[in-house]
Amino acid sequence: MTASQKPSEGCDKPWGVLLLAHGAPDRLEDIPEFLLHVRGGRPLPEAAVEEIVHRYSLIGGGSPLLKLTNLQAEALAKVLGLPVYVGMRNWKPFISDTVRRLSEDGVERIVALPLAPQNSRTTIGLYRQHLREAVEKNAPYLRVQFVESWHNHPLLIAAFREKVSAALARAEAEAGQPVPVIFTAHSVPERTIAAGDPYEAQVQETAALVAQAMGLQDWRVAFQSRGTTAEPWLGPRVEWQIDWLAAAGHRHVLLAPVGFVSDHIEILYDIDVAFRDYGKSKGVSVSRSESLNDSPLFIRALAAIVSARVAQAASFGEER
Repeated sequence: MTASQKPSEGCDKPWGVLLLAHGAPDRLEDIPEFLLHVRGGRPLPEAAVEEIVHRYSLIGGGSPLLKLTNLQAEALAKVLGLPVYVGMRNWKPFISDTVRRLSEDGVERIVALPLAPQNSRTTIGLYRQHLREAVEKNAPYLRVQFVESWHNHPLLIAAFREKVSAALARAEAEAGQPVPVIFTAHSVPERTIAAGDPYEAQVQETAALVAQAMGLQDWRVAFQSRGTTAEPWLGPRVEWQIDWLAAAGHRHVLLAPVGFVSDHIEILYDIDVAFRDYGKSKGVSVSRSESLNDSPLFIRALAAIVSARVAQAASFGEER
């Protein structure tokens, strides 16, 4: 495939792209059902459900995740000249529903791209499992190129650099001095990492590459949005890093989420509400970089990843 070719050129079967995401409720009344999907049918205590409903109410009553993912899909389709679909693991449109739609539309080959740059069996592994089951049940002829991770793609790093650099410039103008950066990503159970999961190393690599691209001297990595189980979760926690920086005399910090690519509850509540309130209690002003969302540079990154996998399939054959 030449650089000027679109992925669909030179292929004898229709290609499509499937963007995979966690899913999130659009309305407060959908939250109890959504939580049942997240927990595999195991109900949460009523008090916990009420707390989660309260958090969503503070960010406008629902998550913008689906709207933003659809915007990403539309922008990517324009760049690639291919149909781009969205499938969610825990909410509508579910992966299984989207696979049925692929079948109805006559798509026979897809690049499946999880919208999580770093690979963990708690996220990417579950996306792959759900997709495999949906394909076997609804479209067994569908050929899938599944992207396992893309945490160090140069255009992803450039997209993060663009957002973090702009936010850091604003934070330092307000502070009147250098501001330390905390790169953040979703926590996972420690046993996941102990079992050989590459997630922590990939988060560290993404952060290091962005920091290197920016020439940062004062930066660190922390993990957020840990689950409610009693087992140990991957750290250090964001709160601990804020504590340490406050004790060192810092009064401003910038959070830069590099484990997420869209605004959702982990950004709009965990960072914009909870961590900002926590920082205030420690005398620290907490700001953050904008999410990638449908940034043109980010869409270019997604397009490059998809195009490379289509070219790989043409050269080396396809996978299930």
